[in-house]
This record gives sequence, structure tokens and C-alpha cells, in this order.
Amino acid sequence: MAVRTWFSILALAMVVVQLIGTAMAYERPPARKMYIVLDDEDQDPTHPDQVHISMAGADKMRITWMTKDETPAEVHYGTVQGQLGSSATGSTRSYEYAMYTSGTIHDVVIGPLNANTVYYYRCGSSGPEFSFKTPPSQFPIRIAVADFYQPLWDSFGRLVEPLASQRPWMTATGNHDVEKIIVVHPEKFTSYNARWHMPFEESGSTSNLYYSFEVAGVQVVVLGSYTDFGLDSDQYKWLQADLGKVDRKRTPWLVVMLHAPWYNSNSAHQGEEESDGMRDSMEEMLYKARVDVVFAGHVHAYERFDRVYQGKTDKCGPVYITIGDGGNREGLATKYNDPKPDISLFREASFGHGQLNVVDVNTMEWTWHRNDDDQSVAADSVKLKSLATEPGCN
Repeated sequence: MAVRTWFSILALAMVVVQLIGTAMAYERPPARKMYIVLDDEDQDPTHPDQVHISMAGADKMRITWMTKDETPAEVHYGTVQGQLGSSATGSTRSYEYAMYTSGTIHDVVIGPLNANTVYYYRCGSSGPEFSFKTPPSQFPIRIAVADFYQPLWDSFGRLVEPLASQRPWMTATGNHDVEKIIVVHPEKFTSYNARWHMPFEESGSTSNLYYSFEVAGVQVVVLGSYTDFGLDSDQYKWLQADLGKVDRKRTPWLVVMLHAPWYNSNSAHQGEEESDGMRDSMEEMLYKARVDVVFAGHVHAYERFDRVYQGKTDKCGPVYITIGDGGNREGLATKYNDPKPDISLFREASFGHGQLNVVDVNTMEWTWHRNDDDQSVAADSVKLKSLATEPGCN
């Protein structure tokens, strides 16, 4: 049996088989206090902190980390543990936001790398050795999907390091990432752009807020809900060009990620321009490109829709999934609009995460897992067929 490889996508991925569900009777235990990972004051100021990786083109990986003091941006790496014979250098920066000044942020791209291979690496000349496995060049592949709330940047970076240093995290911006303060700090996305460098240059984008990448036979397009998306915007023009370059014979799966959902039957976040306006601007483009799935966050709950176009079931439209339940300080969005619209197949206000298992050129398996205390409970699942091979959609 083939080994299934994981990589992660943050938040903030049916015609043939449909598993139709309704909101299930489930009560979440009372919320715990906010968990904050504080800085270790006794730690060596050159020690790498908040290490995370992201894909940087077809065969490269970006390594990002922070240090208290200024140190060279260099990464040593290799395929044998303890034998790091290759090295690469990069850039450093820091930023200020209101009363906060960041440490030194290091950004190094390593490669070219072989597919489906374990690499070991060290940030700087000393410190711990980390490892990751590059994505495979062919199916099967598995993607983890969740939406997080991350205003406490340093704490969040430390909290996720054990996972983010091993699997590439490909992120989409949310409303909490905007961080614009009139007069005091008018520039938007300062923290996000400094800390989470995505492969926008490699995909022909002019902004870190929207980009695309390819892994195995899947093309993933990440859009920015909180940057201009009008018909004359740079993002719209880039999306038009990027979708035009997709070869569905080489990448039979086309997945889109964004933050504010275009379809939503929860009472939270109704009527927002970032949702309705963006859908009005870009939905037709995604429909014509035969996008298979659109993932969103923002609403702190889970909901899966049918294949939809212009508010109605359409066998050639994308499946829309809101996976905004990865965790936050505001609690769950527990109220849904009634009656439930026909296009909404499953909805539930519980914390959870999703797995998108790309089996082959024809089949995907989507599973939503409710996070029930220390166990991951599978609560919703569906098999999807690629629109690239679906009769009547080409």
C-alpha cells in the first residue's frame, strides 16, 4: 500500500457520491483559558525560535525562523541525520507594529529537493536539527485543512513549531491579519507579510496575499479576501492569468482557498463585502475553470455545500466547504439560519479539522473530524470526482 504523505494548509480542501447530513446533537465542553507560549528569557539569543516551512516552487522549501539577536540567515541540510553537507543563505528582517518590535526574522530557500524524500536541517550554525518530508510527485497525497485565529504572533509561532517545522504550511490571510491602525500604523498585513512568506513570486503574483502552488496532481490557488478583488484589481487579473495556465491533464485537481466564505448559512458574518462582493466578482471565473473545491474559514463552525453556482446546485460547480472551526478565542458560531438551504448538505458548530485525501486523478476523499477532547472524531465525509474528467462539464 502506498505511503500517504501529509502537508498542511492554514486559515486562515460530488457529483457521484454524496453523504448528506444535518447538524448533529453535540455540546462542546466549556472553553478553556487562552494558552500562551511565553518567551524563554534564559534562552540563547541566537537560538532559532518559531521555525516553520512552506513550499517555494516545484522543488524548493522555504525555512523561516526568528532569533532575539541578529544572526546570519543560513540553513544546513541533507538527507542523512547528522550529516548536513548542503547549505543555503537568505535574508533577515524585523518590523515594528505600534509598541511592538519583532526579533530578527530569517528567510532561507533550500533546494532543489527530491520528491517524497526526508530532509534534515538546522537553522544557523548551532541549535536543534529538524526534519521534513517533501511532497510526492504523484498520487496519493493528503492535505490537512483548518482555520486558526493568530493575533499573538510569537506565541502562535512557538505553539505550532513542532508541526510547522516538519510539514509545509500554506496560509491564507484572514480579517485578524489585517492589523491596520489609522495614523498609528496605516499599512496592512505587516506582521503576516514579515512572518509568513508564501510563494507568490514563483506563481507570478505581485502580492504575498494571493498566490498558487502545485503539489503532485493538485493545483492550489490561494486568494486574499481582504485585498482588492474587483474586476480591475491586480488580484483579479492575476487569477485570470493563473487559471488560464492550469493544465488539467497534468494537474487534474483544482482547489481554491480563501478566508471569507462565498456561501454560508450560519447567522455569523452574513452580508459582508469580502464574501458577497468577492463572489460576485470571481465566481464565474472559478466556475468556468471547473474548480473542484473551495475552502473558506472566517465563520467559526463547519459547513459543507453541494456543487454550487450562483446559489443553485450545479454539477459543474465547486463544492464549497467552510472549515472555520480550527480554534479561536471568540468561541463557536452556534446559530444557523433556518430553514437549512437545500444546497447546504452538512453543518455543525464544533471545533474540528479536515483531511483531503487525493486518491488518484479521478477521486478525492474529504473527511471532517470533530475535535472531541483528546480524540479526533470523523463526523462528515464525502467522495468527490474531478470535474476535469466529469462528463458534461468539459
